Amino acid sequence: MALYFIFIRPPLQPEDLKYMDSALQNAQENIPGSLHWLQKVFLVMGGFIFTTGMLIIYFSLTSFRHRQPDVFMIAAFAGITSIGLMTGVNFMIGSDFRWVLLIFTLPWLSALILYRLHK
Repeated sequence: MALYFIFIRPPLQPEDLKYMDSALQNAQENIPGSLHWLQKVFLVMGGFIFTTGMLIIYFSLTSFRHRQPDVFMIAAFAGITSIGLMTGVNFMIGSDFRWVLLIFTLPWLSALILYRLHK
């Protein structure tokens, strides 16, 4: 997902313009520089997504696996504030990508359930 935001995602998707009830030309004319700014926003967002994923993988191979105290709460909070929040907002705005994001949420949710079941 991080690579998509860093290298592929355009500054404004058709669904973004639809949600804002605007046209691309309107954004370019009325807010000059907004598309260049949004590219930078998504570059930073992609970096955060990549880093979060890397940390979660490390976290799951160390603290989660060894069942460190409070690890469940930290993993739950990290998922809610990262992929959970992103997925929720995408459902609120009716994003075309909401179901894909929900699929990305399932491994995190599954890990929490399996952790609670001691598997």
